[in-house]
Parts: sequence; C-alpha cells; structure tokens
Amino acid sequence: MTQQVDKLAVAQAFGRAASHYEQHAVLQRLSGDALLKLAPAGFGPDLLDAGCGTGWYSRHWRNANRRVIALDLSPDMLAQAQAQRSAHYYLQGDIDRLPLADSSVDGVWSNLAVQWSSDLATALQHFCRVLRPGGCALFSTLLAGSLQEVNQAWSGVDGRRHANHFPDIGQITDAARALPLRTTQQQITLHFPSALSAMRSLKGIGATHLHTGRSGGLLTRQQLALLEQRWPQDEQGYCLSYHLMYGVLQK
Repeated sequence: MTQQVDKLAVAQAFGRAASHYEQHAVLQRLSGDALLKLAPAGFGPDLLDAGCGTGWYSRHWRNANRRVIALDLSPDMLAQAQAQRSAHYYLQGDIDRLPLADSSVDGVWSNLAVQWSSDLATALQHFCRVLRPGGCALFSTLLAGSLQEVNQAWSGVDGRRHANHFPDIGQITDAARALPLRTTQQQITLHFPSALSAMRSLKGIGATHLHTGRSGGLLTRQQLALLEQRWPQDEQGYCLSYHLMYGVLQK
C-alpha cells in the first residue's frame, strides 16, 4: 500500500506541535497503553522507538531498564525527547528508510506512526530487517473510518476532505502478506465541548497535515457556526472517533 506523502511537510506539522504535544496526546496514550499489553515478556533489551514523538514511551521503556534508540522524522520532536532524557540514543530518520543496521535491536515499538509511511509494506519490512532473530515489532495505526466526524462536518461547509484517508484492515494485511503479522482492532471515541476544541486537539498533536493539500485561509465565524451545527455529537459532547489496529510481528 503506497501513498504520496510529503515527509518535510509532515515533519514541519509535528514540529509546530512539539512544545505542547503531550498535553493533547490523549489518543496516543490510550493507543500506547493498549499496545503495551501486547508486548511479550522480556521485550528488549535493545529497543527502537520508531516515531518516538516527545519520547513518552521511550521513557517508559528506559525506566523499565531497556536500552532505547529514539527515532523521529521531526527534529523538533526529537529535541523534546532528548531534553527529557527519554532514550539512550537519538536519530532523526524516516521509518520508510530506517537508518539502522540489520539485526541490530531486539524490539521495535511504533505507536501511531506508520500511518505517515509512504509505503507500509516497506516500513514493516524495515521493522523486521532491524530485528534480531526472535525479536518482536509492536505497532499501532489508524484504520478507515477514523475521524469521520471531521469530513462529515466539513462536507456541508466547503465540500473538501479535512482528514486523511486511512487504509482498511485488508490493505494492511496485504501490505504485510509476506510477514508473520497478528492484529487486533479497537474503536475509541474522544469527546470535546465544541467543534473548535476538537479541531484544536488535532492541531495540538500535529495531525493536521493532509496528503492531498489544503486550502489556505482562516476559519470564518460563518464556517465555525456551520461546523458546530453539523459536527456529530452525543450526550458526552462533540465526537472524534478513531478506529485503531494493533500489530505484532515476530521474527
């Protein structure tokens, strides 16, 4: 499964969010905590955190006495991780071209990063390539149906997509058809007091880059009023739903 991804634009979007990322990263922690439950006993001792962000889970594994390499596409995210002493080593790099030697780590951890890959099959093959025999790669990603509220609300405002398209489970299993992949799925819905706060939550974690590009201009009062009317809600507030997949690759 391939897609056109402007990696520089992705890195810049996450870089703009780096200084305030952790206060908005609710989904990332829910996803990461679910992924932790899939980790085999003794996961490690040498681990790569591929797409480490500010290093929240790098710190988890470092505190669990693992030797951690933190890798991220964004130099600003990596600087935040280093400032918090999240890992033992820091690498700026792309999961589609991992700058690690073959069979150099015992585990790969990648929480909500592979959706930014240009070629998922290539990224997963790199995860397996850098693993030592018996090693394990754990990753999470978003599936089709995620952020449907964003596109639903905006469809009545400007008719443009305002959330990226995500693959379905069949596309992911096809990308990993030559690999020993096990998967589970989860649906998570977050709630917000307004449509504007829901959109700000996406901006706060840097997830605002659209592969198809976006039109410029600020949100007008009229557009905001329409979004508030059209944004799906329930008794808990304005919804943002995510369909997640968790993958385990054992070498």
